[in-house]
Amino acid sequence: NFRMPTRDNLVPIRVDLEVDGQRYRDAFTWNPRDPDSEIISFAKRTAKDLKLPANFVPQMLQSIQGQLAEFRSYEGQEMQIKEKIVPLKIDLRVNNTVIRDQFLWDIGNLDSDPEEFARMLCDDLNITDPEVGPAIAVSIREQLYEIASQSVSVMREKQLSKKGRRAPEFSSNSKAVNNAVDLFKYFGSKGSVIRKRKEWYLYEPVVDVVANEEGG
Repeated sequence: NFRMPTRDNLVPIRVDLEVDGQRYRDAFTWNPRDPDSEIISFAKRTAKDLKLPANFVPQMLQSIQGQLAEFRSYEGQEMQIKEKIVPLKIDLRVNNTVIRDQFLWDIGNLDSDPEEFARMLCDDLNITDPEVGPAIAVSIREQLYEIASQSVSVMREKQLSKKGRRAPEFSSNSKAVNNAVDLFKYFGSKGSVIRKRKEWYLYEPVVDVVANEEGG
């Protein structure tokens, strides 16, 4: 049944709001089992800490609750994922750090931990900004969530096609999923995160430090 294909069943949440001329953008993970009262407390605390206007709270509530409702709508649904090893791509700018990387991820491993992987990656690349790791983990979870949710749609179509029609193969609009076979040539097939040593020069991580921009 549907769930995030990771050790912790956490939902990636992305909030982008503009209230009374003030812009708030953030990305984080949320436990779908937490009560809505936790969301209210989080929104109020965020507004207070950042001195945001009072009408920011209901808009943040609506954004988070809407994303959680979408996630919960998939729960209990059957999944069908043809490719267990899928390519993921990181292309982020966090403050003054730009990081680009791509690797294969074993979505059949329900003990995988995006947060731990992000911490290890930052340690390996000597990234000291504490906001980069969480951003990487959210990006990974967003891509895994897309694959998992699309697999529910595939399973629904397959069930509908059982009578007199051939079941559809797994398909996705995601370029990451469609490129799985091509990228598989450059990687091994064991473990949750794979980067084949002799091909590191093709898909090695890239980290840049950029200067502050006016108004950035």
